Amino acid sequence: MKNYISIVTVVLTLISCGSKSQESKKEAPKKPNIIWLMAEDMSTDLECYGMPNVKTPHLNKMAAEGIRFNNAFVTNPICSPSRSSMMVGTHQVKTNSHHHRSNRNVPLDAQFKPFTKLLRDAGYTTILGHEKVYTYGQKIDVNFRHTPLGPWDGKENFGLFDKTNTFTKADEPFFAQIQLKVTHRGPWWTEIREKSKHPVNPKTLTLPEYMADHPAIRLDWAKYLDQVEYMDDEVGMIFKELEEKGMADNTIVIFIGDNGRCNIRGKGYLQDPGLRIPFIMHYPKGIKAGQVSDKVVASTDITATIIDAAGIEVPSYMTGKAIFDKGFDRKYVYGARDLWDEIMEDSRSITSGEWSYIRNDKPELAYDAHQAYLEFYRPAVHVMRQLYKEGKLNENQKPFFEPTKPKEELYHMKNDPQQLHNLATNPEYTDVLEKMRKEIAVFDKEIVPVSDVFEPTIMTGPAVVKWLQETMPKDYKKMQEGEEIGYKRITGLWKKATKNSKKKK
Repeated sequence: MKNYISIVTVVLTLISCGSKSQESKKEAPKKPNIIWLMAEDMSTDLECYGMPNVKTPHLNKMAAEGIRFNNAFVTNPICSPSRSSMMVGTHQVKTNSHHHRSNRNVPLDAQFKPFTKLLRDAGYTTILGHEKVYTYGQKIDVNFRHTPLGPWDGKENFGLFDKTNTFTKADEPFFAQIQLKVTHRGPWWTEIREKSKHPVNPKTLTLPEYMADHPAIRLDWAKYLDQVEYMDDEVGMIFKELEEKGMADNTIVIFIGDNGRCNIRGKGYLQDPGLRIPFIMHYPKGIKAGQVSDKVVASTDITATIIDAAGIEVPSYMTGKAIFDKGFDRKYVYGARDLWDEIMEDSRSITSGEWSYIRNDKPELAYDAHQAYLEFYRPAVHVMRQLYKEGKLNENQKPFFEPTKPKEELYHMKNDPQQLHNLATNPEYTDVLEKMRKEIAVFDKEIVPVSDVFEPTIMTGPAVVKWLQETMPKDYKKMQEGEEIGYKRITGLWKKATKNSKKKK
């Protein structure tokens, strides 16, 4: 990549505390502040990534003044396992945090530490959230014992951050992790769209080819893009604050998604819309403007890069590597999908940016597993499920709704970016398939859980869906027609009904 070596040299010179040039100075250079902006349920659906129908001027500017990565992938397409891997810099399977919403009372194995602990030991103030972003951006959601604030020793104290909501000069050097929740599905989607001065027009949208062209699906997609635009304004607000406080030049800002978009093939699935995330870095002192990198990057590498930027040696237990290290050369990102609410999956993947290989060890489980999360949070699923029954989906749209899924999937991402053509059964690609099988076997052997402790959270979603069908048929019908009826609202009514039923008994 043009100028890539130069940026490595600049970054290492400016932000590595151990450099010879720094040792020769009378005073140690100021450590950089670091802000990690994490948009929820966010694929590369930004204008600077070529996404049509959406305007993201602040993130466009961030990319134009920094470096944009085209091939960044999470190691799990679901929030809590993905966040667990990033919080430790280690693949979630290795730390036994790979099952969604599980092991919440189980301490991390002693060999692992949250990266915020390493930053604190190096003199950083660690901050969670921001007072001006939607719902304050304080989500953590990791699958090991933790508390938001307080000290950490991994035995009796499990705090991840020092403070919340604000960063000041007095906090320097500081690390702030700010969640941009608005892109996560929720009842606010309609409200934000209604308040938008320029809501996205559903009629002029460009939908992926695996999505059915239906008014309800178009409206849902438009609402999502409305949230993306709102989130972009939040990013602009953060940059403005840095300027006003005189911190802009010495602050590294990172923008990513925690997993892919919450829609067909996205969040929860090992296909590209579930794993590929936006990743942009901005640092006036150390990153030359306007760079674009095709390097293959795992989300755990972003954690390691933060540690490296703070002048800390990357621990050997981390599976992530510092991106600007001269020896960085990741060939594949190893993805895993395990427990997701009431559905226990067992799927693995590797992607090189050019090739994507997925192995489904439970092919008998359909993509559309009718789990409660999909029922409440995927309008397109309901609409397309009915169209499938009526035989109205085309060959690109059918696979998600088939009763089983293929044992193996192989896609050539450069020729087939929407993964419409599974080449696993094509004899012309036997050599590629064999190679990918061997490559993934290496990861399977190297990345194994540190323990077999398994304490899942009991999910109430299935009971809520059953109750909804039986007691609120009109609302259930609206849901089937592609209308979001509000999971929290329905759950609240279900809890009240259940409580009253117990009292009567």
